[in-house]
Amino acid sequence: MNTAYARLKGMEEAIDSHVVAEEQARKAHQLWLSVEALSYTLKTADADSPTVPLESAAQVVRDSCGDSDFALALASALPEQSLQRGVYSEASLRARFNSLRSLVRRVALIDESHNSLYQYFLSYLQAVLLFEAKQEAPPAQLSSEDLDPFKLLSYASYCLEHGDLELAAKLVNQLRGEARRVVEDWLTEARLTLETRQVVSLLSAYANAVGLGTTQAP
Repeated sequence: MNTAYARLKGMEEAIDSHVVAEEQARKAHQLWLSVEALSYTLKTADADSPTVPLESAAQVVRDSCGDSDFALALASALPEQSLQRGVYSEASLRARFNSLRSLVRRVALIDESHNSLYQYFLSYLQAVLLFEAKQEAPPAQLSSEDLDPFKLLSYASYCLEHGDLELAAKLVNQLRGEARRVVEDWLTEARLTLETRQVVSLLSAYANAVGLGTTQAP
């Protein structure tokens, strides 16, 4: 009788353990699906417009976080503007930067004081006469000579064409004076896209790790 009871108890514990494992696996799969849906929204941007607002997809992720404070913190870290309006794609930011570049070149010599009308003329004249490389690979470390606005534009263009939005934004951030004012809105949008993508990437990595952790060996 004791032997039979012990076997029955063992079977009950095994069943309970299996049920708990299946529930954990179900939750992990639901989190993974919700994060994949959020990742997909980042691909809905058109050439001249941002993605759809991320709020709906982000709420599904938050609802799927369960007892994971880490995942919930990540899902709650998405920028408010990306939730309410969406973010621009890298292709859109690249096209927008290319359209701004000629204006940035024309005001490259104008500092924060805006100088004089004569300084504006000299800056415009330099932009007309100077023919720098449209794209140039940036060095591993920037020297003082590399902070020349024309070189920064060439470096940033190279990075954008090679899919490195983060480095391009860092280079553009080195611009000063009127040139910096011209690219300020672009830089804000680039940061928003980068921050949003980073959060989604971390969520995706976490969802994949949790999914692997709940996978049972046959």
